[in-house]
Amino acid sequence: MLSSGSRADSRLKTNIMIKKNPFVLLLILVLASCTGTQSTSSDTTTASKIEAAVSPAKTHIDAVRQQFAPDKRVALFDVEPKGTILRGETNMPEAKAALLKRLQAADVTFVDSIQVLPEAELEGKNQAIVTISVANLRSQPKHSAELATQATMGTPLKVWKKQNGWYLVQTPDHYLAWVDYGGVALMDQTAFNNWQQGKKLIYTNTYGFAHAAADKNASSVSDMVYGDVVVLKNKTKDFYEVAFPDGRTGFVAAAEAIDFKEWVATRKPTEENLVASSKEMLGMPYLWGGTSVKGMDCSGFTKTIFFMNGLVLPRDASQQVHIGELVNTDKGWGDMRPGDLLFFGVPAKDGKPERVVHVGMWIGGNQEFIHSAGRVRINSMNPSAENHDASELARFLRAKRVSPEATLVDLREKPLYE
Repeated sequence: MLSSGSRADSRLKTNIMIKKNPFVLLLILVLASCTGTQSTSSDTTTASKIEAAVSPAKTHIDAVRQQFAPDKRVALFDVEPKGTILRGETNMPEAKAALLKRLQAADVTFVDSIQVLPEAELEGKNQAIVTISVANLRSQPKHSAELATQATMGTPLKVWKKQNGWYLVQTPDHYLAWVDYGGVALMDQTAFNNWQQGKKLIYTNTYGFAHAAADKNASSVSDMVYGDVVVLKNKTKDFYEVAFPDGRTGFVAAAEAIDFKEWVATRKPTEENLVASSKEMLGMPYLWGGTSVKGMDCSGFTKTIFFMNGLVLPRDASQQVHIGELVNTDKGWGDMRPGDLLFFGVPAKDGKPERVVHVGMWIGGNQEFIHSAGRVRINSMNPSAENHDASELARFLRAKRVSPEATLVDLREKPLYE
């Protein structure tokens, strides 16, 4: 956006535009040759005209982005002006409509070249179901990219676009990331509805296998982790016959899974249950971007605890910190209850915003909390305790108590898999 009073800013922005577009340099040189010694004035006038075409649109784009997509992890609004042409994409038609309305009201000239996702190349297959025990979702469409999050088998995904063998998808916690073709089954709305209507089974062992026959010695069809959801076809005495989203079938030991509706009906996110769930994962390895028992980062760990009790939290610690009610810790830990989330990081200072970088869960006892740091472990805020974690105490920010109403999804009221 062009500042109203800064000549230096104007020249700087002109220089940037010249680097990006050599035609601008040629235009300025032509104008300068026509006016002789008035080149400085011509430069300024030309820059003003160029920026006048760009800046008004940029101002409105930034305003709409702030309104509809302040967190790019969960909302896509990648729009930039190229001269008078608006280029980019969004998965929110309402955001594009709001931008065009603002520009028209401000009498800003523009050419609309904004693509609204999902893209047509998907041919209506805008839904997907995870087909493997744990799908790795990445920040860019390549295997070498950062692991952003994970999704377990049976998780429904929105599909926005395709790039080579990768798909930009959105998880039920609204997270945007890329998954490769091997991890999902694409579906049109009809196929998706048919899958969702199938009778579901949820895997409740920490780790195991689906077999090619009703025999634990039979070959493996897939590995399985807690939270995997499949369609139940038949039941024998010791095994469930199940269908996977990609059409495969297999057999899961009856003792390792349960009817999804029965599982949901038994979810009670009490203090005792949250603590019990967290301790089931003691010793599991830390994995940046992980949200499953195959490995989990700090927020992936708290997310898994709450999922095991029927609740879906936001993905990252910096998102989880914004839900729930603040617990007063000004005078110590007396108001803390098991299940409360503790957030750690760097407080706001010298004009720099707060940075939330870690999260754990209070379990009580000797001021203890459980978290994923190297591995899932229990530490204490009490300096006299053997398991005291001085570094975490030093960067503690605040604690939040999360009720079911504060979460993104309460599976007891809104089953994602049916």
